[in-house]
Amino acid sequence: MPLSGNRQFNDTDSRLSKSIRAIGPLFAWWPEYRKSKVGVIGLIMVGIFIFAIILAPYIATHDPTFKDRDFMWKAPSFSHFFGTTAQGKDVFSQLLHSGQISLMIGVAAAGAVTAMGTIIGLIAGYFGGIVDEILTRIADILLVLPRLPLMLVLAAYLGPGMSTIVFVVVILGWTRIARQVRAQVMSCKQHTYVERAKSIGAGNFHIIWNHILPNVAGVVIANFVLECVTVIMLEAGLSFLGFGDPLHQSWGMMLFNAQNEGAFLFGAWWQWLPPGACIAVLGIAFSFIGNTLNDRFVLRLKNIKGGA
Repeated sequence: MPLSGNRQFNDTDSRLSKSIRAIGPLFAWWPEYRKSKVGVIGLIMVGIFIFAIILAPYIATHDPTFKDRDFMWKAPSFSHFFGTTAQGKDVFSQLLHSGQISLMIGVAAAGAVTAMGTIIGLIAGYFGGIVDEILTRIADILLVLPRLPLMLVLAAYLGPGMSTIVFVVVILGWTRIARQVRAQVMSCKQHTYVERAKSIGAGNFHIIWNHILPNVAGVVIANFVLECVTVIMLEAGLSFLGFGDPLHQSWGMMLFNAQNEGAFLFGAWWQWLPPGACIAVLGIAFSFIGNTLNDRFVLRLKNIKGGA
């Protein structure tokens, strides 16, 4: 008898999941995504950055830490494509290796922010009541507080370093994603497949994992990509203000060093323009991808809801 009951539960659960699986695999977004020229351009741009950063040890023409006293503050040339710093370091080689740190911080912190915001949004939206009230009030308080000044205070208190930047970004950055996920969850849990899953004895974790999360996965992925933009910009800003890790050179630290060495004052544009341009271009590329994904996922979700 228990075996029969389990089989019945599995069969019913399989039928209930059909409406969710209508979204398709996560990679099913590509046929719709490629219709967006902006989205494809964003993918190509990010791909070029990743390709160059991965191959940095082979592409870089010089040791990024080597100080050539004979080539201090030299403009771009055939021997130094992007010129040299006030200490004689090759800017092109620094740019490639620093990109590894900037991208690593961006992806790691954005992943942590997305995970935290998704978990809080799922809990608040699904359980509601006092749990939702408490989490929502915390999010509202953090949203009201001025983000950048608070980040500066925390960074100054904790001290400079990559871990400080990631911690500060995660603690203060989860609210936007949590609110969006919460809104989607509150909409999804009203659907009949969730009510039927509850009626046959499915647990809360089972419902959230199998029925709610797949419906909000698209929004989560789009927000993760957009959060990469925010984190890369914030890391650059905090590093430029002196809260970066001097032992791990990022694009933000390159700007900080350019400021300290007087590149802005003495017109050595080749020391600050390349890292600044990389931050801006990579941010734009991630924005292209994130906005395109968001448009496509939200559109598919609306179509599925309309057909439910």
